Amino acid sequence: MKKRITIATLWLILPLLGVAYHYGPGQKLLALDKVDDLLEQSDQQLEEENWSEAIELLNDALAKLPKDETEAAQQIKLQIAKAKMMDAKLPEARADLAALVQEINDNPTASEQLKEDALSSLANARYYMTYLMKLEGRPDSDWEPEIEAARQEYKLLAQNSSTADKHLLDLEASIRLARATPRELYGLPLPSQ
Repeated sequence: MKKRITIATLWLILPLLGVAYHYGPGQKLLALDKVDDLLEQSDQQLEEENWSEAIELLNDALAKLPKDETEAAQQIKLQIAKAKMMDAKLPEARADLAALVQEINDNPTASEQLKEDALSSLANARYYMTYLMKLEGRPDSDWEPEIEAARQEYKLLAQNSSTADKHLLDLEASIRLARATPRELYGLPLPSQ
């Protein structure tokens, strides 16, 4: 008889435990599921080159991500900046990437791959900004700091990266860009990712 009462009590407590889990730690898992769905949708938009829609979805995912998921948030911010670069929002993307690289460097638990990806994207953004400034005929004092920073970042990546060969080519391209005159750039296709 005592055994039946114990089993019945446990059986009746199980739904309460399920509800407690659902409204406790289960909420974080639900939020992560929503974020995952948004990220899948944004990946689809990126594949279809719908940059603006992908940026919106990524911003929604970032807003719904739990605050303790810092590396995931940084990864999403990196994806947003890359999408902005493709959506002709280069100055905004460059500023976002500079802030993101600083944020990642301040995070001692950030993965090396994330650091490398963010720094590479920032160097690319600086390179493209320089290219555009030179095409606009801006004075050297405007574009030289950008290309010098890009060159330094490419050099750092070439020394410390797993994909050193690619970054060496990027380093060479940044040096060629610094030496090129605007007249040499006219008529050339704009560099792309």
